[in-house]
Amino acid sequence: MRDQSHVRRLARSPAVSGSDSTHRAIEAVWRIESARLIAGLARMVRDVGLAEDLAQDALLTALEKWPESGVPDNPGAWLMATAKRRAIDNLRRNALLDRKHVEVAHDLESRQESGVSALETAIDDDVGDDMLRLIFTSCHPVLSAEARVALTLRLLGGLTTDEIARAFLVPEPTIAQRIVRAKRTLREARVQFEMPRPADRPARLSSVLEVIYLIFNEGYSATAGEDWVRPALCEDALRLGRILAALMPDESEVHGLVALMAIQNSRLAARVGPNGEPILLLDQDRGRWDHVLINHGLAALERAERLADTMGPYALQAAIAACHARAHTADETDWQRIAALYDALASLAPSPVVELNRAVAVGMAFGPAAGLELVDELMSEPSLAHYHLLPSVRGDLLFKLGRVAEARVEFQRAASLTRNARERALLLERAAR
Repeated sequence: MRDQSHVRRLARSPAVSGSDSTHRAIEAVWRIESARLIAGLARMVRDVGLAEDLAQDALLTALEKWPESGVPDNPGAWLMATAKRRAIDNLRRNALLDRKHVEVAHDLESRQESGVSALETAIDDDVGDDMLRLIFTSCHPVLSAEARVALTLRLLGGLTTDEIARAFLVPEPTIAQRIVRAKRTLREARVQFEMPRPADRPARLSSVLEVIYLIFNEGYSATAGEDWVRPALCEDALRLGRILAALMPDESEVHGLVALMAIQNSRLAARVGPNGEPILLLDQDRGRWDHVLINHGLAALERAERLADTMGPYALQAAIAACHARAHTADETDWQRIAALYDALASLAPSPVVELNRAVAVGMAFGPAAGLELVDELMSEPSLAHYHLLPSVRGDLLFKLGRVAEARVEFQRAASLTRNARERALLLERAAR
């Protein structure tokens, strides 16, 4: 169980009045514990939809009781205990209980009596990690690829429907419908909450990797809110990636993703200033990068390269990140190699976002005019119509070409599209300059 002292300090802070401080503490606890809570409950009740409902019920109970009683010393265990009681009550109320359900109810009740240490054990498992098991369950072939990713991000990533929609560049109602249908499909298909057999894992691997990567990306560059980075999400994604690598040690792309996340995660401390303001890659103090994580990432990349004749999409992105990690200063960055790696990535896994990143690399390697030419080709791409990084990149290239008035318009447009407060402030500052 993670340390909750910072949550308790927030709840008791005199700077924030009574119920407001408790509600903020509850929100913080939910962000941290919801994935583990849902995963632990899913293992017990064997139904991910019911597990999420039970977790939400426990959250509502906390909203009712904690403003009066205060935040418990171990809020995660309190939520688990409350959810377990709801699970037992739910099973007992069901007139059609079969023997298996009765056994589950008795098992839950016996666990309930074993105290906080058992509750923590119920959340933290060994290599058959509940969270990873839930990812594979959510990525069951009975679901569409889009539904698998959306459901897993919702259950394990702690992301709201809106945040998932932003990550996918699709309307929020579309994501909401995918999640509802996915939970119903899993229930109707009676999908078991278990790790697939080794022979079945590769079929689900691509969706699992995409899920973990999107969780990481939301932590590395938050789509909304007051914080530009959410380190807890990055740590959870990296942890899941490492567990997956232990379970599937011969899969090159698993190690490629671990390498990518480790190298990117090494920059987190340098990505924000003392007041939480964003610091862009070329302006970062590289002395603040975590070189232990970089070394771990480079080792994982080397393993990924050994396991495959050609690099996959995640290994290619890790190789791009490695180019930055190996450069002691921004000026030493090998942009021509990065551009070549993006060429390979665009051929292997084409997407508008990859093309936009390729344009950045080309602009750095061969001049802003070359980059702008590629960006202008993306201006009519429908999926990028509301993607704030498109005008942001275009503004940067225009500024380098001395077309300042046009650059200002692009930065202002980018600021109007982003929903992250820190990023909006940065873009407006660039527009003002």
